[in-house]
Amino acid sequence: MKPLIPILLFAFTLAACSPELLPVPVTQGPTLIPETPTSAPINSHVVAAPGLVSIHMLDEQNGWGINDQQVLRTNDGGVTWYDVSPTKSTQLGYAVSADFLDAHAWVLVPDANDPLSGSLFHSSDAGLTWSTSQVPFGGGDLEFLDLKQGWMLASLGAGAGSMGVAVYQTSDGGQTWTRTYINDPNQTGAGDSLPLGGLKDGLTPVDIKTAWVGGVIYVPGEIYLYVTQDGGQTWKQSIVSTPPGYEQAELETRGPIFVDAKTAYLPVTLSSQNGVLLAMYISRDGGMSWLLTPKLIPQGGATDFVSTNDGFVWSGSDFYVTHDGAQTWTTITPDVGFGDSFGGMDFVNPTTGFVLTSDASGARALYKTTDGGATWNILSK
Repeated sequence: MKPLIPILLFAFTLAACSPELLPVPVTQGPTLIPETPTSAPINSHVVAAPGLVSIHMLDEQNGWGINDQQVLRTNDGGVTWYDVSPTKSTQLGYAVSADFLDAHAWVLVPDANDPLSGSLFHSSDAGLTWSTSQVPFGGGDLEFLDLKQGWMLASLGAGAGSMGVAVYQTSDGGQTWTRTYINDPNQTGAGDSLPLGGLKDGLTPVDIKTAWVGGVIYVPGEIYLYVTQDGGQTWKQSIVSTPPGYEQAELETRGPIFVDAKTAYLPVTLSSQNGVLLAMYISRDGGMSWLLTPKLIPQGGATDFVSTNDGFVWSGSDFYVTHDGAQTWTTITPDVGFGDSFGGMDFVNPTTGFVLTSDASGARALYKTTDGGATWNILSK
């Protein structure tokens, strides 16, 4: 399960892979669930209208969220949200990068005057207290492996199909960071094994040595996927075969989704004269080789796998669901027409999942399913 943390630059940067879709009419009005906590209250005040821009659910009951100005927690499945924000944080929303491991949280807030630096807030007690450190990056993809080891793919700016990045690592929970790579040719020690060319959509580390970067390069038929096996010091292109008949398509991927040490899925968006399709690849050897699965999913966008066999893809109007490792898919039409208000999804198991929405007016809502995506209840706005 990949969290709905925007980076999105990198936001659950799936948005970059998802096509623009027309609104789908709501066929049945959502049922508002009474805001009655099912667990002991968190020691903070309740936010009546959380207006979430991202969530990361740890399980069916417990999770984290971010809105425009607050870091939030829930312990009753998203019904009630509590403000556990760092006292010094102000503007959050889509500008921040964040990662969450159980009671540990890291929230990166870019400097308003210098987007290439920022403040990293860290809590080890579920948001009751926070520490702050200044870091030499302001935005990108922040990923922690455990309570000590973490990676940062820092954005240095993009334009004309190119994107400068720097790779950092920490071994002390984010207090200090070491730069292992930079591809900005104006900087001393710049490398080119992870090229300046191409837009980098996301970072997927599996240990302190190995990580993948996915993205897009405007060369027909080429899948932009790079891997490092020395902590980011050098990179090589991971070869993934183009689906037959799509050698002239534009291909984009955020990178692999690992569900265990050996099994990973690689969603790749194909844009061509045939429209937009999602190809799904699978690896059984830790990402060293990739096999194309049988189905190309029409209008496929946001993707989430919760086990080696169970996964979900949003197509703009339906959920495509697999329970056999992407060999076959069934279509589930939700009873709420999310349409182009769909803002991301986070499933925690094959039956329970969450969807964020944001409509044209900017109004946001959180929905929950407990039957695998068929029926949805609205939890908060």
